Amino acid sequence: MTTHAPHLIRGESGDWEVVIGLEVHAQVTSQAKLFSGAATAFGAEPNTQVSLVDAAMPGMLPVINGHCIEQAIKTGLGLKAQINRRSVFDRKNYFYADLPAGYQISQYLQPIVGKGEIVLDLPDGRGRTIAITRLHLEMDAGKSLHDQHPSQTYIDLNRAGVALMEIVSEPDLRTAEEAGAYVRKLRSILRYLGTCDGNMEEGSLRCDCNVSVRHPGEKLGTRTETKNVNSVRFVMAAIEHEARRQIGVLESGGTIQQETRLFDPATGTTRPMRSKEHAHDYRYFPDPDLLPLELSEAEIERIRASLPELPDDKKKRFIEGYKLSAQDAGVLVAEQAAANFFEAVAAGRDAKLAANWVINELFGRLNAAGKPIDASPVAAERLGALVDLIQDGTISGRIAKDVFETMFETGRDPAAIVEEKGLRQVSDTGALDAAIAEVLAGNADKVAEFKSGKDKLFGFFVGQVMKKTGGKANPGLVNDMLRKKLSS
Repeated sequence: MTTHAPHLIRGESGDWEVVIGLEVHAQVTSQAKLFSGAATAFGAEPNTQVSLVDAAMPGMLPVINGHCIEQAIKTGLGLKAQINRRSVFDRKNYFYADLPAGYQISQYLQPIVGKGEIVLDLPDGRGRTIAITRLHLEMDAGKSLHDQHPSQTYIDLNRAGVALMEIVSEPDLRTAEEAGAYVRKLRSILRYLGTCDGNMEEGSLRCDCNVSVRHPGEKLGTRTETKNVNSVRFVMAAIEHEARRQIGVLESGGTIQQETRLFDPATGTTRPMRSKEHAHDYRYFPDPDLLPLELSEAEIERIRASLPELPDDKKKRFIEGYKLSAQDAGVLVAEQAAANFFEAVAAGRDAKLAANWVINELFGRLNAAGKPIDASPVAAERLGALVDLIQDGTISGRIAKDVFETMFETGRDPAAIVEEKGLRQVSDTGALDAAIAEVLAGNADKVAEFKSGKDKLFGFFVGQVMKKTGGKANPGLVNDMLRKKLSS
């Protein structure tokens, strides 16, 4: 089977369309849990962050965390979504060892956030709008540990009661690449808002992938749900495998079972976990211990006023204000810290040159070193100073790369490095005139070839002059002076 056309996969029985919807569970950035005062810090010793409410001790009553409510509203506003003035917490009943109460407090028919949207930035420069169905709040379950004992399962309730936002998309996605772009964009928005840290390795952002296939124009096929995928790369791999698995089943005469599956990163495959439950299996009903949540328009507007500039708005400003390409602007705004770093470098300088140094040089070295922008050994002010040295002709772009390497290793000031190593660009026309004369005298045969029409040799002469000056010659001056000499 091969990809046949945009969004379609060619199979033995013709083209197949993949239909994808994502449910992202984002842990709310909060010091306390959704219904108790227990801590939420990652990495604590098992069962050290468990209140009597989290452990479902008799007579314990949930008390809602107002900060978590504000975080959900802020996220909804960031997704351009409808904020519901009235929402209800329900009990979702199921029985797992790591859910002491035998039910999860969640939202069902009346969530806090309704329909919204995310605009994907696709590689070809297009934007594609994916509809958001809803965002609802719920408490997390604990964690079952199967690798601590050869025959027993241990339970850690530290996560029990942690506030989650479940963000559900419409089945608008059509490829694994679009799904990856969706998760990256959602993660970026959440991090800008400060409502979720987006750390997929620590489980604070997890994705359930709903996948079905159909021939174009047919009704939706039976879907499967691949649970708790914890990286963008794995989301894409799980969808790719599951789509092709379903096509293979259907083309061999089989049927797709509606079921929950797990993704195995080691093999890149999905496997059955359990048959997929329907909503009625959970016996939802309003939690009798919690009143409906009522919001005023003034509260919503107060939170709206606190929103930061979000990635789409920042990208538009970078394109219009700094005259950057959509691709460069998209790279810079993906992370708020990177956007802030760029703006500090670009302040009062050539923004395109600044963007080039941030994206190509700094990001390249940071990626190779496995460091985030926050851990950059080169401060924004010092990278800006390097751009100044290029702009005022003190050093050439090529020499600047050598200076940058030293800056990345030491964090030192670029001007000090230039002076210490004697890297100041040669713009003395007398010195350059002598170097050019030597090069032309030593390559009389090539001069004759150039004058007979071999224009490509010009680059050879430039290279020889740069070599003779140790790369310090002002390239613009060298070009101008060489052209005059060779045309005389």
